[in-house]
Amino acid sequence: MEVPAATRVLITGGSGFIGRRLVARLVESGARITVSTARSKAVVNPIVGAELVQLDALDPVAVREMLIACRPQVVFHLASTVTGTRARDAVRPTFNNNLAATVVLLDELTVLGGCERFVHAGSLEEAAPGALSAPSSPYAAAKAAATSYVRMYHSLYELPTTVARLFMVYGPGEQNEARMVPHVTRSLLLGDAPALSSGSRRIDWVFIDDVIEGLVRLACTDAAVGHIVDIGTGVLTSVRDVATRIRDLMGTNTTLAFGALDDRQHEQVRVADVAMTRARLGWAPSTTLDDGLMATFPYFRSR
Repeated sequence: MEVPAATRVLITGGSGFIGRRLVARLVESGARITVSTARSKAVVNPIVGAELVQLDALDPVAVREMLIACRPQVVFHLASTVTGTRARDAVRPTFNNNLAATVVLLDELTVLGGCERFVHAGSLEEAAPGALSAPSSPYAAAKAAATSYVRMYHSLYELPTTVARLFMVYGPGEQNEARMVPHVTRSLLLGDAPALSSGSRRIDWVFIDDVIEGLVRLACTDAAVGHIVDIGTGVLTSVRDVATRIRDLMGTNTTLAFGALDDRQHEQVRVADVAMTRARLGWAPSTTLDDGLMATFPYFRSR
């Protein structure tokens, strides 16, 4: 399934790990792509096939001007401050960048007449609908609130939105190398013992190319409008098991320093509902964890 050729596409946060992979996929289909980023153009590596716009996403006038210029038919809203910290000083940045910026974009887009599809990147960290437990972090709280606003704009203002609840995305590409898979891979390549938590948390790990396929299908599938759709594998694997697999697949016997870091409070354990995703999109991820890890290593070896 592909976005039709010449479709005008806006990708917020398109200079990030997922965004760059999505740009590459959409370029193949002939889409006309605009990428917005908060980072200076001077520090963003070239994004082949897309027009790059540096933008203050909290400035309604700047957002409106950008939307008027690119007139997007499809919007992939990926821009986000992603952090697992529980520290209080993360509250305002995550509120501004994950919630307030989302509301500004939704509102300006609606005022200008909307679009054909708005795909919002949600997170496994969000509390399940109706859950009684509090959000586990400032990031989780902001993402959950943003998802609520995205759904409200569909319900009240008829913006055709859909939410991709992304599980733990990994794979090759420019990314935050403090995350578990890059951290362990990089450390082992250097012969260092990667510092890890207890590794007991179980996570649904999903390969980047499967995520991109899911996002594209969400943009093309009417049955997804108004819904939250899980983009994961439906399989839980502990951090300890994944780190050990990385070491074994790389053929090294370097020690893994489990327990060197504290476990975070209130870690979420959720698994993707792949049956629901298949029913909505006619699709499910196809990359096994071992295959995905093996496809990831060459990127880090080359750097």
